[in-house]
Amino acid sequence: MLLHIPQVLTTQEVAEFRRRLDAADWTDGRETVGHQGAKVKRNEQLSDTSPLKAELGNAVLAALRRSPLFFAAALPRKILPPRFNRYAGGGEYGFHIDGGVMSFNDGDQLRSDVSCTLFLNDPTEYEGGRLIISDTYGEHAVVHAAGDVIIYPSRSLHRVEPDTRGVRLASFFWIQSLIRDDRQRQMLFELDSSIQKLTMEGADEAALLQLTCIYHNLLRLWSEI
Repeated sequence: MLLHIPQVLTTQEVAEFRRRLDAADWTDGRETVGHQGAKVKRNEQLSDTSPLKAELGNAVLAALRRSPLFFAAALPRKILPPRFNRYAGGGEYGFHIDGGVMSFNDGDQLRSDVSCTLFLNDPTEYEGGRLIISDTYGEHAVVHAAGDVIIYPSRSLHRVEPDTRGVRLASFFWIQSLIRDDRQRQMLFELDSSIQKLTMEGADEAALLQLTCIYHNLLRLWSEI
């Protein structure tokens, strides 16, 4: 499931992120990938040991907690602490697939089910730099406003086009979902969305109760805790 989640960060929060990141010390992005990824990756990142990365990452997690749409779609069990990257001067990241299992600094591990990108500047500020996601239906070029999030299955091949003007800033992170299978996760999301819409439209309460029971029983059947 490829889903756009608008306005996860407010305009004021984006401005503060930009102020802090414009003065940050950036390192070679190849430090956080394996041999194959290093061959196609040309960007900069905040170091995993950077206090600013930890501070802004916590702010991203707090913003996500305010988003019912994010939780309904991702059904997160664990979220890897958000990272931050910067593309400029032709920087790019060729086609790759995200690692299946990732490690926290404390040694805990996470299975990557859902990949997330949080855009931190508007598309008018740069050229190129689009996120390209490849799936059964072809390639999807993704670019959104500052403060918006895109989520997609971590099993997808994807790349970032060369940045040819300006600077592209983003946060990125991975989620281990309660629901491993993307098809099941999408069905639950669609069912939940339908329940919310029918509730707002004043649908029959007995029918809503039945649908809600189906949702939670499927969640109980499919979830991994």
